[in-house]
Amino acid sequence: MDTLFLAKLQFGMTSVFHFFFVPLTLGLSIFTAILETAWVRTGKEKYRQLTRFWGHLFLINFAVGVVTGIVMEFQFGMNWSQYSRFVGDIFGVPLAIEALLAFFIESTFLGIWVFGWDRLSKKLHAAAIWIVALGSNLSALWILVANSFMQAPTGFRMSADGARAEMTDFGALLFNPHVWKQFPHVLSGGIVTAGFLVIAISVWHLAKGTKDRDAFITSMKFGTIYAFIGTILVTLAGHTQMQHLMTTQPMKVAAAEALWESENPASFSLFTVGDEENLKDVFSIRLPGMLSFLAYNSFEGEVTGIKELQKEYEETYGPGNYIPSVITAYWSFRFMVGAGTLMLLVSVLGLVKIIRENYDFSPFMKKLFFWSFLLPWIANSTGWILAEMGRQPWIVFGLLKTEQGVSPASVVSSGELMVSIASFFLVYLMLAATDLFLMRKYAMAGIDHEE
Repeated sequence: MDTLFLAKLQFGMTSVFHFFFVPLTLGLSIFTAILETAWVRTGKEKYRQLTRFWGHLFLINFAVGVVTGIVMEFQFGMNWSQYSRFVGDIFGVPLAIEALLAFFIESTFLGIWVFGWDRLSKKLHAAAIWIVALGSNLSALWILVANSFMQAPTGFRMSADGARAEMTDFGALLFNPHVWKQFPHVLSGGIVTAGFLVIAISVWHLAKGTKDRDAFITSMKFGTIYAFIGTILVTLAGHTQMQHLMTTQPMKVAAAEALWESENPASFSLFTVGDEENLKDVFSIRLPGMLSFLAYNSFEGEVTGIKELQKEYEETYGPGNYIPSVITAYWSFRFMVGAGTLMLLVSVLGLVKIIRENYDFSPFMKKLFFWSFLLPWIANSTGWILAEMGRQPWIVFGLLKTEQGVSPASVVSSGELMVSIASFFLVYLMLAATDLFLMRKYAMAGIDHEE
């Protein structure tokens, strides 16, 4: 196996595993802050208990997420040294701000919150968790600023020797339109992830007949509303982001739809079996005009196909294959949208339950609500697979191909990569097992009335 494939495999494994924890951190920090605010405003003991309960789970998830994130930083220099040289003048700035500002705020005030229960006033303690939530989401914002440069480069110039990109406009980097299409999608994805975990654990306790029934009914109400709002927001943000991609990365949209030829109006694929080698359908079921509607909010409008875009890119960037893995883009998009659709249905069903004040669950309903916590993780992971794999062959769109960013084989050998992949995989398995064990242990223990 060549070093390019192994480096991609290792970074893909690391980033997907890391992103198992990030959305829950983003969403659960805000949810915990909302509960503590309710405690401060009402003085009701159940809100304090729920704040401590969900805050405990937040802490476990936060700790594992930090560990996996650190590994990714090292891989830029080790496996992707050519890429780091190319974008280091730009990429390093948002990463440094994320670490020195956002993460510093988040971790410092998290410590204050953990140890300040009996040392701070209620309002100051609640303020601490709100600052943690702000820091968590600012951290995500700065990471997305860096990632958005890879998706849609802006605010730069090429060095005199053409070997690297140099920042010329920090404001253009920060206000890159791609950032502000991507960040709401990630933020709302975090809200959804936390909301469905809250629903799952609350339903589990209610179904087993917990002694803290009133507290978990409240938790169910908050979690369901939180999940429903997040699902609506993530759908709207995703729709806006897709329309933005029509102008910045049309090949990603065409690959996600297996749209080989340009169409006006363009049809949306319900199910397609494609022949990637010959760029044609083997079998396809499509909804006429629906892709045009998603792209332009109108049933009329041309969507450029893969064949035409390939010719256009060859004229712009020179000879080469500019088509990503269509099967990966196509199915990752459908898993993401399918999971999102199911989340909307489950959250609406949850709203019906809480409106009717019905907290008795049949065996089927218990399983449905409980296992729905997996849906956001499916949507988050496949969404990022589409975002990154759909951009290929570019590591920085239009500037640097992925194969040009990997460390030379003379620096990092395939053997070294295989050993590190196996080592990381084993470490991640142990981390995942530890996280699941601790999350399950404290989630099942419920609310402890004893300090």
